[in-house]
Amino acid sequence: MKYLLWLLKAAIFFTLFAFALNNQQDATVHFFFGTQWRAPLVLVVLTAFAAGLAVGVLGMVPRWWRHRNAARRAQTSPLPASTAPAATPSASGSAAPASPVSELPSVHGI
Repeated sequence: MKYLLWLLKAAIFFTLFAFALNNQQDATVHFFFGTQWRAPLVLVVLTAFAAGLAVGVLGMVPRWWRHRNAARRAQTSPLPASTAPAATPSASGSAAPASPVSELPSVHGI
């Protein structure tokens, strides 16, 4: 399995390397006010991918912080006594020990 994973990584690397070699032509990116950037096409594609990744991660940071804080509050807050399950004897007269089940509030982003 370890060798198969290395083989997959090598295949991905050589595919991207071939992509970079095949796209060495200069591309011109035109910005506002007449500014432009000339670079190899592979750099333009890589820069656009990295910029999209950065924008996506920065857009998710506030939600991650909220979820992290909610999880921390859920771990540190004590449960009220009313949520603890009460031990009820069974109908046959033998009381089975009740396992304490803690009902934590559901913390997720949906």
